[in-house]
Amino acid sequence: MRCFRLLTVLILFTSLCFSQSAKPAPGFSIDTIDKSVDPCVDFYQYACGNWIKNSEIPADQSRWVSFVELHERNMDIMRGILEKASTGGAGRNTIDQKIGDMYGSCMDEKAVNSKGLSALKPELDRIDAVKDKQSLIDEVAHAHMIGAGPLFNFYSASDLHNADQVIAYIDQGGLTAPDRDYYLKDDDKTKAVRQHFVEYMTEVFMLASKDGVQSPGSSASQDADTVLRIETALAKAEMDRTSRRDPKNRDHKMQREEAVSLASNFYLDRYFKDVNAPNFTSLNVGNPEFFKQINSVLETESLENLKTYVRWHLLHSAAPWLSEPYVQANFKMQQALTGQKEIQARWKRCTNLVDRELGEALGQRYVEAAFPPQSKARMLKMVNALEKSLGEDIKNLSWMSEETKKQAAVKLAAIQNKIGYPDVWRDYSSVDIRPDDLLGNVQRANDFESKRQIAKIDKPLDRKEWGMTPPTVNAYYSPSFNEIVFPAGILQPPFFDPKLDDAVNFGGIGLVIGHELTHGFDDQGRKFDPQGNLHDWWTKEDGEEFEKRVSCVANEYSNFVAVDDLKLNGRLTLGENTADNGGARISLMALEHVLADDKSGKASQKIDGYTPEQRFFLGFGRVWCEKRRPEVARMSVLTDPHSPGKYRVDGVVQNMPEFEKAWSCKAGQPMVAETACHVW
Repeated sequence: MRCFRLLTVLILFTSLCFSQSAKPAPGFSIDTIDKSVDPCVDFYQYACGNWIKNSEIPADQSRWVSFVELHERNMDIMRGILEKASTGGAGRNTIDQKIGDMYGSCMDEKAVNSKGLSALKPELDRIDAVKDKQSLIDEVAHAHMIGAGPLFNFYSASDLHNADQVIAYIDQGGLTAPDRDYYLKDDDKTKAVRQHFVEYMTEVFMLASKDGVQSPGSSASQDADTVLRIETALAKAEMDRTSRRDPKNRDHKMQREEAVSLASNFYLDRYFKDVNAPNFTSLNVGNPEFFKQINSVLETESLENLKTYVRWHLLHSAAPWLSEPYVQANFKMQQALTGQKEIQARWKRCTNLVDRELGEALGQRYVEAAFPPQSKARMLKMVNALEKSLGEDIKNLSWMSEETKKQAAVKLAAIQNKIGYPDVWRDYSSVDIRPDDLLGNVQRANDFESKRQIAKIDKPLDRKEWGMTPPTVNAYYSPSFNEIVFPAGILQPPFFDPKLDDAVNFGGIGLVIGHELTHGFDDQGRKFDPQGNLHDWWTKEDGEEFEKRVSCVANEYSNFVAVDDLKLNGRLTLGENTADNGGARISLMALEHVLADDKSGKASQKIDGYTPEQRFFLGFGRVWCEKRRPEVARMSVLTDPHSPGKYRVDGVVQNMPEFEKAWSCKAGQPMVAETACHVW
């Protein structure tokens, strides 16, 4: 039941530089610049051209970008920690035993292969034993607890209107493919991916049949068709991603009895008892129409068909941790979606697994090895500088009334900053991790996390909790917490390099900080108040002006071609694009303050022939240099709220008079928008 919903708005794959075994971090260098390109014609190509020429996407990656480069290096650090912890011995403490045995059980490929499907057989036997649809919900609940995701989602999160209180949520779910459009669109490329999906299911069902697991009276291909039919019905009932961006579309709090009667065939009271949920009286239903429509599907589909569907979700969730034939079948589907040429080395998959399942245990060791106190102090200094700049930006906005400015300033002052790692580490001592039981370890870790999330229902919100692990380098803004969070890895080239000038650092880490702060005031974040409640604190006129200005951004980005014949969805990417544009402006403002405060004048001198302002933009461009495989580029248009790197750079600079001035661009050139969009 990994359904903890935290609004992660910018995923940054990066790492730190304190392990002797790790490779040097690829940082900022003017060697990435292609000086044959006019920066006023295509700044992304100017800043990244030589990097693009000299870089290749590794076979085990679907894209290559500075974040992924650094994530690879970060895994080297974690690998060293895990290999040491997995050697065993009586001297290991609880943390090293947990992370070491999880990693060791994953790396023992011979033992995993020898077990075949037997590790999952007890769960599949439970489904086989189901005699009626009411009993089937028991197995749906059990599947949710151990990490599979059939039918719908159940989770805990802040009450949208009382953020200090955690409540229960039920919501749409139950799909295998990453988006509803994979089931609904009929263009040739989508149909080809859908065919790969059917082939993947058929292959897994065939493997399971050889291992003694099969639906009575049906073939593997028939089982695959059954799952596709049921998931297509689920997809038709789902709300699309763009609509879900508006929190009002997910705001449907109701009494428990009302939710139960809304979808009688879900047997929700029985489900809540199965997962040992508190006896709550109200909950939020993210998409009531989903439950209404699927209620009839549950009635018309036979019990055997529904058992096949639930059986599939157990097989699919377990496939990466079963024997090699299941692993390869799962990877072939991943290839169809992302274009990745080769499966990652087993040690990478196992390292990522430990980070996912026991992340704050591994995180403690990671912080000890890689995050000194001075890094946290430097980061807090940068955050304070950016918050000051955003405050000035709000104060000086020409389009916002004083009344709304006052409320915006209150919200900005209330934003909490989390840097590096949690103040209180998660306790995994109750999780049973064994050196010879990979799938069991995964299931028990998932069960621990599911119970932890469910136990929060009807309790006060723990505002000290983190939504990600320290080794997973990431940055996000959470509307319900009203906080910005930067785990340990962020102070690393190309984001931050103490050897380089302030201009490059403000173009890197400064812009990321500004991006996250701006999320508090984007088309979603602005709808939440300083306490994290869904509450409109804008005047009517200011709200209308805001919508007009973000529509400019949405329309601008909707004209950018992502890949082949696909353009970006400017509404899906609106929050990220707004934050990119706002973050760049306020970070540059913070840099200008640093330059103005430098009485020596040294900070304003040119370096490598570039002014500080030019180096700011070059540092910004370096962060987003990337190559993508066409398959993952197409998938990203459907699923990713972020724009491709090219438009995260060119889309921003063409809206900035500051860029035009820094590079002496002229009206009419491509990097000078005829009608520049400006929100923050």
